[in-house]
Amino acid sequence: MSEHLDDEEHVDVAECPPCGTLTEHDVLRRVQKGDGEDVLAKCQICSKVQTLHLRPSRPVMINSILSDGPDSMNTEIESDEDEEICVGDVFEHEDILYKVTRIDDGDSRPAENRLAEDIYTLWAVRCDKTIVKLTMTDGEDSYSSTLECTPDKIFSCGTIMEIDGDRWRIRALHTGKGRTLRGKRAAIDIRRIYLHPPQYRSRGDAHKFNASH
Repeated sequence: MSEHLDDEEHVDVAECPPCGTLTEHDVLRRVQKGDGEDVLAKCQICSKVQTLHLRPSRPVMINSILSDGPDSMNTEIESDEDEEICVGDVFEHEDILYKVTRIDDGDSRPAENRLAEDIYTLWAVRCDKTIVKLTMTDGEDSYSSTLECTPDKIFSCGTIMEIDGDRWRIRALHTGKGRTLRGKRAAIDIRRIYLHPPQYRSRGDAHKFNASH
């Protein structure tokens, strides 16, 4: 039920156990309890009367490991103790968007969702931009670099890229599950892109794009 209700408002929504869902309730009585209140409410569907104990949530600090491309930092993220956090949730920290990738308890057991107070460590990756590692190999020489792009940027094996004026063909994509010589992946799922000079593949199979975009 909402913790704030206008003086002239007499209806709100709460979970009704007999109905098994959220229903509209009539507020019969309110009693202040510290920073919160106890509300006597009556379900408009089944007429069940219940007392709702509304209390402000206690803030907790969650130990978090935030990754931005190849770089990671350990910090604390504030949340309400009763907030449910799920893998895939997106949150903002210092003007940067992150996506939750793992949630562990005190025994390092991962779960798809937990209450904030039950989270021992949270992992998240930056999702408003991605830094992709590059390895460019020409004969016996190899060079390393990075590429900044949006997380949903698609890279395909065989594609021709232009980097600092030179053309390179994507030979393989490395994800967390290993290398692939075929197919395509979004930047957020790529650990490293391996590139060779384009002459190793027919030009007719290539599609050029500027790596700076």
